[in-house]
Amino acid sequence: MIPLLALACGVAVGNVYFPQAVGPLIADGLHVSPDSAASVVTAAQFGYAAGIFLLVPLGDRFAYRPLIVTLLGLTGVGLLAASAAPTLVPLVGASAFVGMATVVAPLAGPMAAGLVAADRRGVVGGTLLSGAIAGMLLSRALGGTVGEWLGWRAPYLLAGVLSLIVAVLLARALPRTPPTSTSSPSSPSPSPSPSPQRYPALLAESLRLLRTEPELRRSCFCQAAVFAGFSAVWANVALLLTSSTYGMSAQAVGVLALVNAGTMVCAPAAGRQVDRRGPDAVNLVCLLGVMVSAVVLAFGGLGGAPGLTALVLGTLLLDVGMQSGMIANQVRIYALRAEVRSRLNTAYMTCAYLGGGLGSWLGARAYACFGWPGVCALVASLAALALVRHLAVPASGAPGDSSHVSTSIVSR
Repeated sequence: MIPLLALACGVAVGNVYFPQAVGPLIADGLHVSPDSAASVVTAAQFGYAAGIFLLVPLGDRFAYRPLIVTLLGLTGVGLLAASAAPTLVPLVGASAFVGMATVVAPLAGPMAAGLVAADRRGVVGGTLLSGAIAGMLLSRALGGTVGEWLGWRAPYLLAGVLSLIVAVLLARALPRTPPTSTSSPSSPSPSPSPSPQRYPALLAESLRLLRTEPELRRSCFCQAAVFAGFSAVWANVALLLTSSTYGMSAQAVGVLALVNAGTMVCAPAAGRQVDRRGPDAVNLVCLLGVMVSAVVLAFGGLGGAPGLTALVLGTLLLDVGMQSGMIANQVRIYALRAEVRSRLNTAYMTCAYLGGGLGSWLGARAYACFGWPGVCALVASLAALALVRHLAVPASGAPGDSSHVSTSIVSR
């Protein structure tokens, strides 16, 4: 069951990221500018942020199996529609729809946690996160390779078929589970037969937590800024590699992403460091690492073997910083209030992917105006803003306190 859910996480998350590798192919195929084609990536990320906020809370109201299967089925239909898009506008609309519907990974985590004993939740959560990271990285490699061979429509067609196949597998394999939410988790005297919490209340809870929890706001800002830089780089590295600086094909973007798949092994190590040293210390190192990655990536504009080496090292450092920071921030917010962790995570992930969408848009503007150095300057600026925000609040506790209890889903 858990490997199947990990596969579903990888397929679902990959639907947001493979367009980053086929942006130049879309531009050529639809006869639009590269920065216009980048709007496909931006739409998918903004759609994903909207789906996290609007649809993931439904996991507290409806049973997981029909909800996950329905969303994955809708994702497959949206991807097939995208593969047949005649112009850019319907493709952007289909991408936004796919992004909103493909929010299986944030639903699979809470479901898996309810299927296993408490002492196995760390291992299971780590497996699901590894599946999601694999989908994020490997989808770029597959999308770039298939797109180069068969055209930009082929990756959308393949992703749509995969999503529908996984939806059928989950419909047959997932167990039936009851909804977890009741009418009011904070009610002093719950009724004997509590009813599911209403949808508007589920949405309002995430917003209320964002307003009342300063540590949640700090985590959201830092991760949104870092994820914006991450998205700016990956949304434009395809344009750099296929430009006259390198003269490579879209398949080269897939190879670069495949190299970065090695960063998956860093997630468990980062979780252990968070448990040992606390989220603030790990976040500080991550933010400094992202700033260094911007400097290394700037040398990627030189071209040739030195530039390609800088791109490999810079993206590796950026990926590790982004992933490790995400773990540290999640550990911080999970320690705030155990009874509303899913809604804390909804607020956190929504902000992170809003940052990612904004980063893709800003990155496209920076590349159009200033080229690759503009993208690198944007990454450095975003990391600097996150660092200032991080340092504005005193460190919250020593390694043994509740600010970094062993709640990281990958710490084991």
